[in-house]
Amino acid sequence: MTPVSRRTALRVGALSTLAVGAAACTPAPAPATPPAPAPAAPAPSGLFTLGVASGDPGPDGMVLWTRLARDPVHPDGLGGMPGGPTDTIDVDWEVAADQRFAEVLQRGTARTGAELGYAVHVEPVGLPADRELWYRFRAGGEVSPAGRTRTTPAGPALSPLTMCFTSCARYEQGLFTAYRRIAEEHPDLVLHLGDYTYEYGAQPSGSTPVVRPILGDEERTLADYRRRYAQYHADPDLRAAHAIAPWLLVYDDHEVENNWADMVPEKPDPDFPARREAALRAYYENVPLRANARPTGASMRLYRRVAWGGLVNFHMLDTRQYRGDQPCGDKYPSDCPERTDQARGLLGAEQESWLLDGFRGSTARWDLLGQQVMLSQLAIPRDGARVYNPDAWDGYVGQRDRVVNGWTEAKVRNPVVLTGDVHAHWAADVKTRFDDPASPVVGTELVSSSIASGGDGSEDRPETAGVLKENPHIRFFNNRRGYVRTRITPETITADFRVVPYVSRPDAPAETRASFVIEDRKAGLNRT
Repeated sequence: MTPVSRRTALRVGALSTLAVGAAACTPAPAPATPPAPAPAAPAPSGLFTLGVASGDPGPDGMVLWTRLARDPVHPDGLGGMPGGPTDTIDVDWEVAADQRFAEVLQRGTARTGAELGYAVHVEPVGLPADRELWYRFRAGGEVSPAGRTRTTPAGPALSPLTMCFTSCARYEQGLFTAYRRIAEEHPDLVLHLGDYTYEYGAQPSGSTPVVRPILGDEERTLADYRRRYAQYHADPDLRAAHAIAPWLLVYDDHEVENNWADMVPEKPDPDFPARREAALRAYYENVPLRANARPTGASMRLYRRVAWGGLVNFHMLDTRQYRGDQPCGDKYPSDCPERTDQARGLLGAEQESWLLDGFRGSTARWDLLGQQVMLSQLAIPRDGARVYNPDAWDGYVGQRDRVVNGWTEAKVRNPVVLTGDVHAHWAADVKTRFDDPASPVVGTELVSSSIASGGDGSEDRPETAGVLKENPHIRFFNNRRGYVRTRITPETITADFRVVPYVSRPDAPAETRASFVIEDRKAGLNRT
């Protein structure tokens, strides 16, 4: 059967496959008796209903964020704040060496207003390196909750790092308990690797039950996107995770719309440039990014490098804004000659060059790629053939080869790929040639499951054994929700795949399903 292009028609039903890439659109089977939708958690009152956050830490500062909203889900997207072009409010901020703010190190005032969605981004500088710090805001006689943040080590210091990473938080498909469990880990840093929000309206999604209501229809306008972010930030578990540590974030597709590729939407849409502009603007307003990421029209510079002393270089990638259109008509799963076209890319030429230059110049003990879609080959056996996810790196084999060869030729000491998107935990050895079992292991990929997307999930799926047999470089799979907790030292990275057994009801514990160690200068996974 000839694949039907997503550019000319809607998809024609979900395929029952292991959850990968576009499997981010293939939900796990629903329980026999779906739970009744939970009521939305009430938000606190006042100006600071959306909490506080910090991000992109450096050795002498970071970005501090809040957004003012008295009525987070007001339809105008401004959170019940005044909407005139000249409506502004001054917001005081301070950073302290202690949680009681007895020793304030810096303070200042930022102005925000309707034009900024009442968001505040502050970038203090001159703070002491490698220190735990506390911050808060004041406005209109009210004081925000305090947030915990930190600066990175300076220069070549090899201070150990505890880092958690995750992705994919579809609000209506589950509670954000995994965010609460991340907060309880007290990490030094949190990475969010995309699908921070979802653009869908309140319609049902396949067999995944609705756990709690999402407000509004499919997002298209700036007000739509702002309101969606506000509903997310009103969630107490997300607020707790933001307040505990600085974050590094990159978007994937659902912050705009499913499977967008540069200026090509999933389905024909003459208004897509305006929609993308609104989505990127709302994304910046609602997460702790530095001012150099602020969008210009429908574009923003999101890819960047963040160093943790001499221990880690984080190469944070953007695999949406510059990619070529998905091959094979974006039919999942599928195969076609375009998939292996050497000219195809997820990163675009400029970002690829930037990444390869970063490999050549790195002196870090560990080089971590924070990115969105699965890099390792995932061949799915189907009717005697092998098919792939064209939305992941399997659809852009030429550029994948150049990236892997780039870190190999640059003799990167310890390359590790961190991935989201696929609503399941995976761990894989990265090889120079995935189809050749004898080819060397030259890196490692750790893939986090989702916060809530896909509902409760399962320990396994019927297809798992066959898929793992077809892909011997893949060492682990689990289909529950959760996050990955890492402990990074000069000698090792220890990765614990943490799961919450359910998201359809409150108070799920966090449990470790598998742990792996990556040793310095020894690419590949060792299960503990």
